[in-house]
Amino acid sequence: MSTSFNAVAAATSDERFARMRAETALFMRDHVLSIVSHDLRSPLNAIHSWAYVLERKIDPNDPAGLRALAGIRSGVEQQVKLLEDAVDGTRAETKALPIERAAFQLRPVLERALDELRRSLAEARGVSFSFDSPLDGEQCDGDKERLLQAVWVMLAFGVEGSAPGTVVTLQSSIDGGFWRTEVSHTINAAALTDAELPHAFEPFARKQVLLPREAGRVAWVLALPQRVALAHGGTFEQSGAGEGEISRLSLRVPLIAV
Repeated sequence: MSTSFNAVAAATSDERFARMRAETALFMRDHVLSIVSHDLRSPLNAIHSWAYVLERKIDPNDPAGLRALAGIRSGVEQQVKLLEDAVDGTRAETKALPIERAAFQLRPVLERALDELRRSLAEARGVSFSFDSPLDGEQCDGDKERLLQAVWVMLAFGVEGSAPGTVVTLQSSIDGGFWRTEVSHTINAAALTDAELPHAFEPFARKQVLLPREAGRVAWVLALPQRVALAHGGTFEQSGAGEGEISRLSLRVPLIAV
């Protein structure tokens, strides 16, 4: 009976792990598309504006110049349409994240995320967890499943970037009407890129974690907790990205809908 129960539990854990990997990849894809859409529109707008400047400079009797100007405008229009159809349309699924609110206890969500990551990833990588929280029966009015996913990704991020034998710390408390959860670990580049270790994130995403971040952007794989936080009227922050630095991920959402 015990062997059968353990087999079922292991299969369930594997299924959840696969589902969370897929959810993380979906949000990461849409996050990258959002960056692409934003970063491409600025130069396209500039090209469009300069085209008007050129129009006033080009001789109306210069057919080659007029064809060149028409080609510039046509190219800009094609790129904008591509962004609208392929990029903005594709990311519509997570752009406006629906939230199903209901009251739920906070501590069980944290314990479940810890338990799932411990069995599916942390133990195999030789990483342990430290859980520090005074929470007992406190509740939050929010989407329990989405917030569980956010904490799961934060913990998985910590495990992925931690060397074997080290500890990922999870702290959670109530702070002025907000539920605040922080995951911290010491960044180890070798652990992120070691192909021999089990991973939750795709190789290119793990490499991107170590790249410099622009304008306070979070790493791609953290798109899910960021979107969940924003959908709840909260915030998500990431600090630390270099080898040997302390990485801190902070999720903060209101206990009551605002």
